Amino acid sequence: MATFARTMRRGLPRVAGGDPWPPPGEVPPVVEERPAVEAPPTEPRARRVETPADPSENVAPAASGQQKSTGREPRRMRQGLPRVVGGEPWPPAAATPGGAPWPQTGEATGAPKPAAAAAAAAGRADARAGAERAVTRETPADPSENVAPAASTPQESTARGGERVRRGLPRVAGGNPWPPADFTPRPRAAAAPPADASARAATLVADPAESEAPAPSGQQESTARDGDAGVPASTAPPASADIAVASAPAGPRAPLPFTPTVFPGAAASVRPAPPAEPRRIGPYTPLQWAGVAAVGGFTLLVAAGLVVVIVRFLLSIPPLQGFVEQFPGEYHLPEWAPVGIPAWLGWQHFFNVFLMVLIIRTGLQVRTEKRPTVFWSPKGNKRRKISLNLWLHQALDVLWVANGIIYIVLHFTTGQWVRIVPTSWEVIPNAVSAGLQYLSLDWPTENGWVNYNSLQQLAYFATVFIAAPLAIITGVRMSGFWPKDAARLNRLYPVEWARKVHFPVMLYFVVFIIFHVTLVFATGALRNLNHMYAAQGSVDPNAYADNWAGLLIFILSLGIIVAGWVAARPLVVAPIARLFGTVKSR
Repeated sequence: MATFARTMRRGLPRVAGGDPWPPPGEVPPVVEERPAVEAPPTEPRARRVETPADPSENVAPAASGQQKSTGREPRRMRQGLPRVVGGEPWPPAAATPGGAPWPQTGEATGAPKPAAAAAAAAGRADARAGAERAVTRETPADPSENVAPAASTPQESTARGGERVRRGLPRVAGGNPWPPADFTPRPRAAAAPPADASARAATLVADPAESEAPAPSGQQESTARDGDAGVPASTAPPASADIAVASAPAGPRAPLPFTPTVFPGAAASVRPAPPAEPRRIGPYTPLQWAGVAAVGGFTLLVAAGLVVVIVRFLLSIPPLQGFVEQFPGEYHLPEWAPVGIPAWLGWQHFFNVFLMVLIIRTGLQVRTEKRPTVFWSPKGNKRRKISLNLWLHQALDVLWVANGIIYIVLHFTTGQWVRIVPTSWEVIPNAVSAGLQYLSLDWPTENGWVNYNSLQQLAYFATVFIAAPLAIITGVRMSGFWPKDAARLNRLYPVEWARKVHFPVMLYFVVFIIFHVTLVFATGALRNLNHMYAAQGSVDPNAYADNWAGLLIFILSLGIIVAGWVAARPLVVAPIARLFGTVKSR
């Protein structure tokens, strides 16, 4: 019985970038089902081992007597999972690594046992089939030799190959399974053993259970196959039929008999680089921040519209209408209160805005700075050093504190304090009334040149006398002006408390500036800017409503603030810092 040429299906590579596994030259083990032949229960099994030997030594003369057996342990193939659900482990227990089932040997006797003629004939036929199965692998020179003409009848196909070829998927869409039903591979003849000593011959070795007793002299060595226990040694086929030779392909491989449809892509040899991590600003990327701003802005706009509608509805109710008439949003100042805004107050207001913007900018830089590149050290203590941004922040704080002291002193010496400090309890209901008017978009009609409304007065008072002192006290605790050796003072006023308060105070200043500027432009931009920047105003609210002087000065002040923002960098700040200490990069 001849073996068929089969192509093993190749899978993924064993290593990254390698070839598909197994290599193209591997041949799957051929396992053939053979008819069972009765044999004694204690019949030992033989195995085939490959040993380099000269081809002339593989043929032993036939003789009567017991067979010699080797004392080596028979090698068995490891079995794996079944090929079908509920089947036996694969390959079967009777399979050998070379592709032929494990040969079995019967009792070696000098003369054949008296057995039925049918059993003897079956044994001889099986011995010849075992000799043909000894061929392990052979590569034909011409691919056309692998295909034999189709059998005329199914019986002829079965007689030639012993079993039908397994059919798989079609080669083309909508075609029949491949190979065709009448396809029969051509049997391959055993190759002649090579003449060199490097050829490997397959010899059968008896089971160790029978090799414990030494063979007597005069008995000759022979090989036995499955089912030949009752066959005389004189009828065994020549031992040269058991030789298995694997010939190497000569020259380039023949082209494939079919058109390939699957090709290795770039991913088989080149791994794509992982995508770069998007840049993040805090917990979100810039695109996510844009989405948050859009959604948040739309939500705030809708909420503001609802608030305006609700407040307008409430102000249409008679009780609230009477409340607004009784408390219009401001109360009368004392008769000795000054009228108007002096020029010094306008210029100090501009200087305060300039310092506040730069202080907020440098404070955020100090808070987010990870590795400073430039440091400043005082002249008297070279070992102490701080970042240049922190030095600029503290220098601006010193100027801001000095400007605040001058502001407070001038307010109390000129009587301007009465405009920002509440002097009556009427400030509370008037502040509520002014708030309702702002929310309904019906602005209060007070004249800022003479008096602020109660809501403005409370906001200015909280900013000047509460928020500013908190910013100064917490800033001094975190600065280099605080004594480090005062253990009791540090215990009473820990730096952690100062850090927790300082940042919210800064946020309050930011919110105050935004609302303050918005209301200045919403309640009469030209008139309000004339009051604060040009020191022009009158008891008549409409006297300077069309004067553009205040707006032009305001635009000029914005240019100065932008120039200071741009100049707040080490290239400009370092020469100034060297006047008060040492500036170095490490």
